[in-house]
Amino acid sequence: MRNVEFISHGQHCTAWHLPGAESAHQVGRRRPCVVMAHGLGGTRDSGLLPFAEAFAHAGIDALVFDYRGFGDSSGTPRQLVSFRRHRQDFAAAIEFARTLDGVDPERVAIWGTSYGGGHALAVAARDKRIAAVIAQVAAVDGVATLRSAIHANGLGFMLQANVAGLRDLARALTRRSPFLVPIVGPPGSLAAMNSADAVTGMRAFAGATWRNEFAARELLAIALNRPITKARQLHCPVLLQIGEKDAVTPPATIEQLAQRIGSNAEVRRYPVGHFDVYVEPWLTPNINDQVSFLLTHLTPTTVDPVETP
Repeated sequence: MRNVEFISHGQHCTAWHLPGAESAHQVGRRRPCVVMAHGLGGTRDSGLLPFAEAFAHAGIDALVFDYRGFGDSSGTPRQLVSFRRHRQDFAAAIEFARTLDGVDPERVAIWGTSYGGGHALAVAARDKRIAAVIAQVAAVDGVATLRSAIHANGLGFMLQANVAGLRDLARALTRRSPFLVPIVGPPGSLAAMNSADAVTGMRAFAGATWRNEFAARELLAIALNRPITKARQLHCPVLLQIGEKDAVTPPATIEQLAQRIGSNAEVRRYPVGHFDVYVEPWLTPNINDQVSFLLTHLTPTTVDPVETP
């Protein structure tokens, strides 16, 4: 594993590059690559490495990056969640991955989780060269997510969220530091994720660079983040992983997305909550499903010539 950097809109994004292991018959051939990033406010050191290591062991490169303003990446303001900016960072990471030594630029896949799962789907809908997508417990319909939040917390919660978002937006317009709210919190609290398992679930795999805060302005934009509307633009294989007890991203919306995608969608369901897919006992079966999917769909259609001395 090595540390690398790429540029996204003039700012440096840091990443880990894990080259895929080569078997004897693959020496000299270009390898597939998976570009990976976290969800809302997540950082690459928060539970992503086990997935990347499993992909590399299977012969698939992994590029795991932090969005601008998060973790070790540059960019201000810090902790600014923006689905538009994050998609830009994904696109820049993909272009960088296609230039990595030994990587086949036509066999690049995208991996996203939670809010990032939606980003992966939206980016793949635009970039027709993407070979495959893994969307893990993905947020695919902001309208449905807000409806679920209102049902769980009441209209008073939404009023508080809108006030916080407007307060932060006002600070942005006057070039002041962001007004920050928690990413995870107890039920009823003003946090992006306040399900009963949110705090303990996130803390179970949160890395050293993760901070439990983000700029509140994104609370005003969640309803605009609707990757489900791009389902029919997806022309590559898509693995959709659903937590049947997910209290953060409504499982029904992912089922609807799968129906819209059609035959390109492969669905895996697990009897778990939103955060259980990152830790045992469900981490290993989850990873195994992902590796199997990638090995199936990232097989080269042509064999790269092997140079001889």
